[in-house]
Amino acid sequence: MNNMLAQYITSQAYNNAWANHRLLKACAQLAEAEFQATRVSFFPTIQSTLNHILTCDWFYLDALERELRGDVPHPDCYTFFAQDEPCTDCATLQAQQQASDARLIAHCRSLCDADLARPVTILRDTPQTDTRLRLLAHLFQHQIHHRGQVHAMLAGTRIAPPQLDEFFCAGEADERAQDFAELGWTENDVWGQR
Repeated sequence: MNNMLAQYITSQAYNNAWANHRLLKACAQLAEAEFQATRVSFFPTIQSTLNHILTCDWFYLDALERELRGDVPHPDCYTFFAQDEPCTDCATLQAQQQASDARLIAHCRSLCDADLARPVTILRDTPQTDTRLRLLAHLFQHQIHHRGQVHAMLAGTRIAPPQLDEFFCAGEADERAQDFAELGWTENDVWGQR
């Protein structure tokens, strides 16, 4: 198969969106007070942690999309963090995260292996330049890290944290079938030839 690395990166984007879908579906069952309650974690609430995931997605997606279009880096990349919590309720956050995840999937689906070596620049206080592959790997790991924190915080609520590790194995397709139906995906969308 050609572009095997790009296909793998695309599967990571789908996995990312699937995990966000499951986690936010569980969080949507919390009362507003539970969603906003102070808990033990790096960010003090489930709401603030999920907002952090979203704003960081916007930050990195902007840089990745700009480079792929041939645009200059964002002159004020920190604008994505102008509000710590742009979404004040779970339903809005869920819709915004789903839109961000769709952008990430579309971006990854547009790539070939050669695109992964292209440099992407972010105009931080000290400009950062990394390959697309490194930035995407960082973005996926960032989400995994903070989703784990939300998962642990959910364990202290009346809502059971969802299983988030039933994605890649072919024999576990039934574990994700309902979520894939809700997301409008098929197994071939994720795993098929591009």
